[in-house]
Amino acid sequence: MGCSIRTPNLDAGQARVSVNGVAIERAAIAREVQHHPAPSPTAAWKRAAQALVVRELLLQEARRLGLAPAPRTDAAGRRETDEEALIRALVEREVVTPVPDEETCRRYYEQNRHRFRSPDICEAAHILFAARRDDAEAFAAARAQAEAVLALLRERPGAFAELARIHSACPSAAQGGNLGQITPGETTPEFEAALVALAPGELTPEPVVTRYGVHIIRLAQRHPGRELPFALVHARIAAYLAVAVEQRAMAQYVGVLAGRATITGVEMGAAAGPLVQ
Repeated sequence: MGCSIRTPNLDAGQARVSVNGVAIERAAIAREVQHHPAPSPTAAWKRAAQALVVRELLLQEARRLGLAPAPRTDAAGRRETDEEALIRALVEREVVTPVPDEETCRRYYEQNRHRFRSPDICEAAHILFAARRDDAEAFAAARAQAEAVLALLRERPGAFAELARIHSACPSAAQGGNLGQITPGETTPEFEAALVALAPGELTPEPVVTRYGVHIIRLAQRHPGRELPFALVHARIAAYLAVAVEQRAMAQYVGVLAGRATITGVEMGAAAGPLVQ
């Protein structure tokens, strides 16, 4: 039996989606659904319909203003469609957003200093006993072996490198289990959580389970991240604030267009703005 993605059924009497009398076909909404993940098919359908309503609002306004499409081609050779060019021209003309000045950027920096730090760096080693969780027998054997090696390491902590070379299923075994420098996000969540809880020189008190198997982890050193100076993050802050301001301005502009349009078949409300990309 084949699989299919089903769109929610609409009652025969339900009004079709339209903008100022221009219908948005159900087939177009069905194609758009894939771009709008949602908790349910009905919610995805609604988001897709809202996105196409916003698009139609912008196209109608561009045509009302007499704008002509002038498609651009990017560095990869991709060319805008006439409709994409019209929407871009409309936004460039009607949605003016200020560029964040240095004072605004510095104020954001001072209010969010905790966000502008270099990541902590850990120097760590591990011994991996590879096993899949869905293989109960192999997983139990891996855990038992890890517990036995961990017990031995508690008595002979200096034997870590030797035991890693003998037992570890990771390529790092050749380096005595040494993983080098690790920053946040480079390992699995379980591995990272165990590493964060260790003090330099410590072993994990119990074997750590990840999707790769069972690990014994040792933290050698931790180098705390440092606060980044404003000069180093100024451009990043300016870019972030510019996008935020642009999104708010776009949402307000779409709200104005929606407010004076006749839209049927879908509720817009505050959802209109964020759907414009």
